[in-house]
Formats: sequence, structure tokens, C-alpha cells
Amino acid sequence: MATRVAAAVFLAVAFAAAAAAGDSGTLVMRAGKIGGPYHALARELVESVAKAPSLGLTLDLEESQSSAQNIIDAVRAERPPVFTAPPSLILQASKGEKPFEPDPGYGELRSLFTIPYQTMHWVVRADGELRGFRDLAGAPFVPGTRGSVSERQTAAVLKVLDLESKVPAIEIDPAAAIPALVAGKIAGFAMAGPFPLPAITDLARTTPIRLLGLRPDEAFQVLGYDDGLTLMTIPKGTYPGVDQDVVTVALPVGVYTTARLGDDVAYALTKAFWTRKSALERDRPEWRATTPETLAVLGAKLHPGALRYYAEAGIDVPAVLK
Repeated sequence: MATRVAAAVFLAVAFAAAAAAGDSGTLVMRAGKIGGPYHALARELVESVAKAPSLGLTLDLEESQSSAQNIIDAVRAERPPVFTAPPSLILQASKGEKPFEPDPGYGELRSLFTIPYQTMHWVVRADGELRGFRDLAGAPFVPGTRGSVSERQTAAVLKVLDLESKVPAIEIDPAAAIPALVAGKIAGFAMAGPFPLPAITDLARTTPIRLLGLRPDEAFQVLGYDDGLTLMTIPKGTYPGVDQDVVTVALPVGVYTTARLGDDVAYALTKAFWTRKSALERDRPEWRATTPETLAVLGAKLHPGALRYYAEAGIDVPAVLK
């Protein structure tokens, strides 16, 4: 059952403007399953934006079944929602590629802003011999829950580097992976999420860890295999004891709607997000990685209301998004 978490979102837009846009004063945001990373980020977003100056629009956060379903539902909804999805899925929908069917409605998908990416962390002990992916041959490794971002991306990297059949994949609950690493029962584990991940921070405070990074040739191979990914650098010092920058890959995530959402509503939501971001960063450091430069990955034209805010704020956006 979908769970709704209502939060008063204080947007600089009149109730009348929302009603004129076909909205009753409530804007629905759909973002992942409860307990998942997208839903957690969306909750943080809702709670932060709720503290912006208000003229009374409410944002309801709803659980969703998948990013693909978010996209499908958005073009069919009587009242246009806002939702999270990877840009690669937005591009697939616009082209009518599986899991989507050709539908002119996908041409009305519009971008608002990005949220923290799902960044891959490949964690091993720093006091061991594992320094790169090729050292994992023969080493028991936990890639993550089957079907998760971490499991899919780990499998892709191992395949690209011809290690797929050489690294024993251990299927255990992700929560059990950390104590298993500490006890020496596994060589390492994968975890995806916006950095810094609290679980890895806590681990690094008691156990010396190393994050496996991609060499330039490896990164080139991985990006060539999956163009939905982007390179990401986890800066040194992000985790205790990790004193070198680590090059990894990340799955970008954006917040989207459709062209049917009223311009004033899209403008107000976009403005509320960016004006509250510095406060959000103080409580949640992972939001620091979301910058205007990340807009380039969004994969769909910006909503006219969002574009108006970026113009007023003096933020240059790529021509392809206009």
C-alpha cells in the first residue's frame, strides 16, 4: 500500500495560481519505496522546502513502485505530479524504448532540478591486499541486494573488466555485510547512495577501509558499457582514513514533472529548493554534491517555470535544456 507523508510546503505562489494550473492546492511528489534512497532524499527535500516562505501550497510525498512507473503515471495523471527518476529512463521514455511504449505524452516530460546521485562505493579493508578491482579475483564480495543499484552496477563493472566469473558474489543482507567485513568473512561489499553514507562513515571510524576506484582506462570502459552513468569523484576526507580522491561511477537522479504543471507552481518549487539548499546541506551533507552544474544530465527540457527561476538567478543552463 502506498504511504503518503503530507508536509506543508511553503511555496512563493498563490493558491489561485495552483488552482489555475489544474491543481487543488496539493502537489504530489512520488519518489521510491519507503526505506529506499530516493524516498529518503525526497523526504529530506520536502521537510526542507516546507520551511520556505509560504502562501499555502501543500506537497504530499507518496511511495512509488519504480522510477519507470513514475514516468508512466506522470503522463497519464489528471493532475501532473513531480517525481524522481534517473535521466537515462527519461531518455528511454522519450524514444519509446523498453520498458516504455511509444507515447506522445512522454514528449511533455519536463525537468526541475537534480538531487544527490546514487554513487557507487566499493569498500574493502585498508589493511588488506586489495587495491584495485583486478585484485578481487577469487575474493568473496557482497555486491548488494539482487536488483539494487549497487548489485547492477557492480555486476556491470565486473563484466566489463572480465571479472564476472572470477569474483565470488556473496548474497547476504546488506546490513550483515559490514560486520562480515569487520570479521574478515568477506573481502568487501558494494553500497550505492549519496556520499557521505552514514553506515560507511561509522565503519571507517572503527575499521580502516579503502574505497576501490576506477583507473582512467577502466572508467572509459564502464561508461562505454552504460551511458546512463556518470563519473563521480568522492573527495579525500569524505570518510575517516580515506585520504585520496576516489573515482567511481554514479547514477544521476532528477526531479521531473510534465509541461501541464502550472508555470508559477514549477517556478515556486524550483526557487524554494535552491533557496533552501544551503540549510539542507547543514543537516544533510550529501546535498552539497547537488550544484547547478549537475543540471546538464537531466535529459529533458526544463519546465518553463523552472527555466524562469534559473534565468532570474543568473544560472546558465545548457541550450539543450531550454
